[in-house]
Amino acid sequence: MIIGITGGIGSGKSTIARALAARGYAVYDCDKEAKRIIAEDQDVQEQIIALLGEDAFIEVPSNQVQSAKVYNTAYVAGKVFAKPELLEKLNGIVHPAVKRDIERSAIRFQHSEFFFVESAILYEAGLDVLCDRIIVVEAPEDVRIARTIKRDYQGEASSENINKVRARIRAQAECKSVVTCAKRPLVISNDGHSRIEDLVSVILKNI
Repeated sequence: MIIGITGGIGSGKSTIARALAARGYAVYDCDKEAKRIIAEDQDVQEQIIALLGEDAFIEVPSNQVQSAKVYNTAYVAGKVFAKPELLEKLNGIVHPAVKRDIERSAIRFQHSEFFFVESAILYEAGLDVLCDRIIVVEAPEDVRIARTIKRDYQGEASSENINKVRARIRAQAECKSVVTCAKRPLVISNDGHSRIEDLVSVILKNI
């Protein structure tokens, strides 16, 4: 059974996913695996270069005969966030590659009781169609802001950083508002008052 785990920034979905992995369950981290695919998949690299130019990757020395290509994240971010249509096209390259990789991974774990797929953009990337059940992790906005400030801004809760996090939360909300959720999710409240292990137990009892 494939179980999707999603939720907005600072909801704590990754913490829950790590707790499931610690219990021995297979967990596919879409962010991590997308980076691996971009680094290793030559076809994906060629498509990205065709879209964004040669500067999308940086040649670095390698022990192999050919130089290795490293994803130029700063360059790509500058290109796609200036032109939303480029971001949509980039997602059109990466998301299907991730989806194919999940399908291959699910085959490897087909005899496992559960195979968890963690993604902040599970619905937007069309990964929900692969899932038998979906878990949505939620938390109050102030909790999400505090968690994100601690994780991404070294705990510096300045007005500027708080506003940046709020903007990211709003952007995610706007994206999700256009997504139709065909499958009724299991909603988990990760507001900081419950132990993560207790939330994991609730998940395992209800999926």
